[in-house]
Amino acid sequence: MTFNNNNSQGIIFILLGMAFFSIQDALIKFIFQDIALFELYFGRTLIQAFFLICFLIITKKNFTLKTYYPALTIVRVFCFFFGFSFFYISLTFMSLAMTSALFFSCPFFMSIFAIIFLNEKIGIRRWSAIIVGFVGVLIVLNPNFDDFNIFKLAPIACAFCYAIAMTITKYTSKKDSIYTQLSWLYIFALLAGFIIYLISGDGKFNTFSDPTMQFIYREWFSNPMDTWPYVLVMGIVASISFFFVFKAYSIASPSIVSLFEYSYILWAILAGYLIFDTIPVPRTFIGTALIVGAGFYIFFREKVTGQMIATDAPTNK
Repeated sequence: MTFNNNNSQGIIFILLGMAFFSIQDALIKFIFQDIALFELYFGRTLIQAFFLICFLIITKKNFTLKTYYPALTIVRVFCFFFGFSFFYISLTFMSLAMTSALFFSCPFFMSIFAIIFLNEKIGIRRWSAIIVGFVGVLIVLNPNFDDFNIFKLAPIACAFCYAIAMTITKYTSKKDSIYTQLSWLYIFALLAGFIIYLISGDGKFNTFSDPTMQFIYREWFSNPMDTWPYVLVMGIVASISFFFVFKAYSIASPSIVSLFEYSYILWAILAGYLIFDTIPVPRTFIGTALIVGAGFYIFFREKVTGQMIATDAPTNK
């Protein structure tokens, strides 16, 4: 398998992963007023863990919880847990569009980490493509920062944590399989969720009128018949999403794969229309064209010139 083929497969996986993530995020925004943040996180993870166990049993995959990178694994699962918590919180007071715009600072962090930790060489054309893509995001969203407050940095905090976690994923994939990495992600999330439940699951800290703070501190299991069917769907969708994303970053160059996370905008437009009946304005299509065009430009240029845009020895686990 060549380096370019690994990147081609990684791009396909990341496109699919972003499609499923857009469905999950739209559902979170749809039910956040009726469920607690970490109840949702715990339930979704529990369902993900169940499907992973079933998959491993059915396929008889060789599997071990042993990790060759215990310290990096702790950092990775910590970043995933709190990174996505920041993102879910931001969905309560920001539009899905604005949240996505700020989250897509991720490729900047990703490219920097790839240079520092993975010894990748990022050329001026790739940097230019990333900048053009981000300009496209701004055109899609037309953000207005006149009413800016520090809490709007939550998606950027998510992007920072996500970039660290996925860079570590690329490095640890040398020895740890995708199933080992997913298992530790789920174990940490379930343990953290259980601890949070013991501390605040009865809603004793929910003394706020603000919807965002209520989402964080709301009593667990206060409305399970209405909310948990959505949690079940989220668990299934998230399981598929994480598998695709982990696989993409395990076999391809992070700085290349990260560009195609911009496809989330396309899927978010579709999810917004189907769930919230939101019809995109013309600038959405202009910005999206820049976003997708920038990503495909960098990939096809590297493929034509024959440059190896994946890092050394991609894995096939």
